[in-house]
Amino acid sequence: MTAQNPLTAQNRPTAPRAAMWPLYAAGFTTAFGAHGIAASLGGFSEDAVTSLLILGGLLALYDGAEVLLKPVFGTLADRIGARPVLLGGLVAFAAASAVYAIADSPGWLWAARLGQGAAASAFSPSASALVARLNPAAKHGRAFGSYGFHKSIGYTLGPLLGGILVWAGGLRLLFTVMAVLAAAVAVWAALAVPVVPPLPKARQTVLDLARRLTSRTFLAPTAALAGATAALSVGVGFLPVSGRAAGLGTVATGAAVSLLALTAAVVQPAAGRALDEGRLTTRTGLTAGLLVTAAGLGCAMLPGLLGVLTGATLIGAGTGLITPLGFAALAAGTPRERLGQTMGSAELGRELGDAGGPLLVAAVATATTLTFGFAALALLLAIGPLLALRRRPA
Repeated sequence: MTAQNPLTAQNRPTAPRAAMWPLYAAGFTTAFGAHGIAASLGGFSEDAVTSLLILGGLLALYDGAEVLLKPVFGTLADRIGARPVLLGGLVAFAAASAVYAIADSPGWLWAARLGQGAAASAFSPSASALVARLNPAAKHGRAFGSYGFHKSIGYTLGPLLGGILVWAGGLRLLFTVMAVLAAAVAVWAALAVPVVPPLPKARQTVLDLARRLTSRTFLAPTAALAGATAALSVGVGFLPVSGRAAGLGTVATGAAVSLLALTAAVVQPAAGRALDEGRLTTRTGLTAGLLVTAAGLGCAMLPGLLGVLTGATLIGAGTGLITPLGFAALAAGTPRERLGQTMGSAELGRELGDAGGPLLVAAVATATTLTFGFAALALLLAIGPLLALRRRPA
């Protein structure tokens, strides 16, 4: 997993920081758009969604578009260049957000949410591919750590800022702000991100693609990223439930979720630096990250405030360790001309983890209790690393 492809390991100069900031802003935009709007659709506003069935459909619409389209747009980024796909996705996200801000009708809300999901499917994997293309392999850890940090900030601030905007002016104001943000980031990226032409590549058959996407260099980091996303989604969704069952108020449970996201944000740059400086390998880091995340889910089984806070901290630390190392491993094991396709496919794995983790915990909790739901996911995350450690020669 730590071996680097010669095409990605070549000694090319680091991109100026001015070129990286719009990519970080794009990561923030997709995270803010996902969580800021999702957390506000059922809020206390005149135009908020009041039916649970409609709310579930709107949430699934955004995620479903990402699951289907991220690999497609990742492949397109390899064919025509990641920068045009990034800019087109940001412009489309701004346009989709403006649709509901202007039209203000339930039908257009569905269209806007679908358009946002499709647009995020374009600029999210393209931004990841550009992070890898614009930096040498020796600095991929730092680059992806910083990218993940800003994305985590979007996840952290999204529900808070989204709630404030909906309180101040309803969903239309939130969609207006999202349209302005995406448009501003698109202009910024057009001015600051250099042109990165697509690289010549040999013809790829379906068998070649299947072989590459089933190799260990792809499956191992993608599975780790999917597991981290599953745990993060479970922590955000179920830790407040566990806290309320223990008699904690909304302030305490909300603080626990913020602690989880903040810990993940802080750990990611540090993990990236440790990888680049040789103090950490991807194999060791991903194994440790999965075990720490599993330990966090185990702590979430404890009753009261102690279980909620320790669970949130360890889940955040584990996912923060996995995310930059997983993407750096994918970039190191992928030919540069196929980075978009790989990042799009890896994002698909993360989306499946995002949906599968809560479904697993909910199914087990329905049959037993939430404690056993946390235990089931913890066991699933720990099995792979423990087997790997057992098989490793002394």
